[in-house]
Amino acid sequence: MRLKRENFQMLGKLSVIVLGMFLFGYALVPIYKAICEMTGINILALGDRQIPGATPTLPANTQVDRSRTITVEFDANARGPWHFKPAQASVQVHPGELTTVMYEFQNIQNRTMSAQAIPSYAPSQAGAHFSKLECFCFSQYTLAPGEKKQWPVAFVIDPRLSKDVSTITLSYTFFEVGGKTPPAPGAESAAVAPAGKPAGV
Repeated sequence: MRLKRENFQMLGKLSVIVLGMFLFGYALVPIYKAICEMTGINILALGDRQIPGATPTLPANTQVDRSRTITVEFDANARGPWHFKPAQASVQVHPGELTTVMYEFQNIQNRTMSAQAIPSYAPSQAGAHFSKLECFCFSQYTLAPGEKKQWPVAFVIDPRLSKDVSTITLSYTFFEVGGKTPPAPGAESAAVAPAGKPAGV
């Protein structure tokens, strides 16, 4: 009988110890945070508003070269009876900065048509450093008579672009799919050879 009572007492003591360890582990996180806030040992435990000089905004994109500004001009060439134009003539961007502009298109014909755009760049060397993340030129579009659409162009200019380039012209030629594909903008000025003679002679 005495042994049984001692076993119950030991079980009670062990239960109290287990319960105490559980409560200590549960309270450890807020205790740790309180100690860090008081001592300043772990600055990560502080909220943004508690850190002197800190702002709640996200850190700036270190890929953006803010020492340079490039003017990007937008051009639109429509090869057919429709309206096609950029929503703005130009923007100024920093290399590495994500920029989005809109182009407007309207089918003013009395029939449904499908069309696609061909991009070109001036100077031509800018094309290798002009990365489009989203562009209507990636796909063909079908518009009903009178239908109007707005399409985005999201792009980033590679900071490795030559520092001599301060202006880039992004030009689109919009043509009807199934029709004659037009030359890229600027190609119209190429010399036309007389009949019977090859070009450039």
